[in-house]
Amino acid sequence: MYLPGGRRVDVREVADPEPGPGQVLVGMRASTICGSDLRAIYREHLGEGPEAYQDVIGGHEPCGQVVAVGPGVERTAVGDRVVVYHISGCGRCDECRRGYQISCTSPGRAAYGWQRDGGHADLLLAEERDLLALPDPLTFLDGACVACGFGTAYEALCRVALAGGERVLVTGLGPVGLAVGMLAAAMGSSWVVGTDPSPARRALARDLGAVDVAVESEDELADLLGDGAEVSVDCSGVGAGQLTALRHTRRHGRCAMVGEGGTLTVDVSAVLIHRQLTVHGSWVAPTWRMAELLERLARWDLHPERVVTDRFPLAEAGRAYEVADSGAGGKVAIDLTCTSRDRSPTVRRGGGEREEHG
Repeated sequence: MYLPGGRRVDVREVADPEPGPGQVLVGMRASTICGSDLRAIYREHLGEGPEAYQDVIGGHEPCGQVVAVGPGVERTAVGDRVVVYHISGCGRCDECRRGYQISCTSPGRAAYGWQRDGGHADLLLAEERDLLALPDPLTFLDGACVACGFGTAYEALCRVALAGGERVLVTGLGPVGLAVGMLAAAMGSSWVVGTDPSPARRALARDLGAVDVAVESEDELADLLGDGAEVSVDCSGVGAGQLTALRHTRRHGRCAMVGEGGTLTVDVSAVLIHRQLTVHGSWVAPTWRMAELLERLARWDLHPERVVTDRFPLAEAGRAYEVADSGAGGKVAIDLTCTSRDRSPTVRRGGGEREEHG
């Protein structure tokens, strides 16, 4: 499935890839849609550098099961359940050695779904070094959600060193904002407050138990948080949301900027210096931290697939992107185990039945 731009999806028949040295062939089970796919590929091909789309099969949040291995593959076997870390780096630069393939400085860096074929297909050719084991308690949809969105949320919370009992403010309640809220609670936050202009997204966040309170306006935040939250995470990707996150972080607090895009104008003295804030730019988790997250999700019995509100088969990928582009729901998934669209139920924190997929 290709993304030619102009809000179009092109489903094509292509030859099955064959694994070469150090490569594996992964049978796709789930491949979720990211906001960056919409912003920089689906609507218009606006991306440059790491976001430059090279007319490849889309989908950078893949999860599946190994069906074949190439020569030299040593730690992966047919049948293994795996999450594909969505950037394949050179493996030699300082960033790659630290696990941050996202920041690989080599011209050979290639992201799945951007510069090399991604997960919106029956089969995905991956480098063995890009695979992370999917723990047995987690579903394939769980793994796809971790491959980018939940990994990004976890990295942000680790960067700000969230401590038990601290309050968290989340600006922007799309799929990554939902992930931040769910993970913050699991990591010991005493109170998670979210804000978003969309009534549907605020309602979904409350229904999922991703936040304790969801509000629309900055005035409401002032009443709720007083001098501010110890930790804030902006997932909105717009200047107004980013400024709201900063303004409502308490003195000596920490803020992580996660949402891509936006232009921020801020009174540096009044908002940052005099209030002594620590601000982190946070992109995607390194491989070691994503592996840590997968292990902890299994231990916490926390299933990221809860944020998936719509699932489509690969044949209906065009409709899947339309729904994702509407911005009205949670995560949208291309689920290669289903044959028709499914609206997944929402689950409240601390109760209710979880529907298994994959």
